[in-house]
Parts: sequence; C-alpha cells; structure tokens
Amino acid sequence: MNNELMFSSKTSEWQTPRELFDYLDSIFHFTLDPAATDENALCKKYYTEKEDGLAQSWKDEIVFVNPPYGRKYNRPWAQKINEEGQHTLVVALVSSRTGSSWFQDYITKANYLVFLRGRLKFGNSTSGAPFDSCIAIWDNSDIREIYFCHWEEIDNDPTN
Repeated sequence: MNNELMFSSKTSEWQTPRELFDYLDSIFHFTLDPAATDENALCKKYYTEKEDGLAQSWKDEIVFVNPPYGRKYNRPWAQKINEEGQHTLVVALVSSRTGSSWFQDYITKANYLVFLRGRLKFGNSTSGAPFDSCIAIWDNSDIREIYFCHWEEIDNDPTN
C-alpha cells in the first residue's frame, strides 16, 4: 500500500482495519457495507461508488460504514448515516472532527459515540492515521452515551 498517498489528501478512501471490523462484526453481525470498493468490501452485500450508497435505502440491514473522507464527502455521508440511523442499526467509523459542522449536526445524533484512544492504522499501514477516529452507533433507542477507549475495550454490544 502506498502510505504516502494514503496519508495525503489525494485519497478519500481509508481501508478499515480488518481486526477492528471483525471485532465489531462479532458483536453486530453486519449485512451491508454501503461505502465500499470491490477490493475492500467487508460485507457480502455492499455498494460501490457506481451503486452510490448515498442513493440507496439501508432499511432492514445491519450497517457498517466507513465513508469516504474529505470535505466533499463528510457532510453528505454524515447526513445519510444519521437519516438511515433513525430506522436502521448503523455503526459508522468516522474521523473525529468534533469542531466540524457535519460532525456536530449529524454524528452527535448517534446513540453511542466511542472516541477511540490512539490512532488507527488503516489498510496495511504501519503508521497511525493523521486524525483521530470515532465509532458512532445508531440503534433507535433513547440512550445517549459517550465512551473514550481503545476499540479492543469495547467489551460488548452497547445497544443491549
């Protein structure tokens, strides 16, 4: 993997660390990855840029989404994640940009925010990302909770 490209603004794709996905999948049992490529899809059912996950319904799915990163993607994906999260279980891995309007307007509406300690190593990188990450979970409950931990410390399904 080209780390120089991955840690620049030349790419919007940050491949989810496989161990992180596998751990979350063991808790939630995901059925849809709406922001994938054919090479990095994490679920049997997925949407690529061609199918446009923003234009698809996620209803009746259990969704894991690691949306594309960057100014032109953040707001539309955060809005879609929040909208779908009103009726669908959605677990989103997003950059922790708490000062950004898209984060404040949409991501903070999640039932659970898990701010991850340390920086994730995306794809096959040996270096941490140049930004912090957050796992946001929508489960249609009235709960609003915030955690700060390493992803390995998420010890069970907070939605139960």
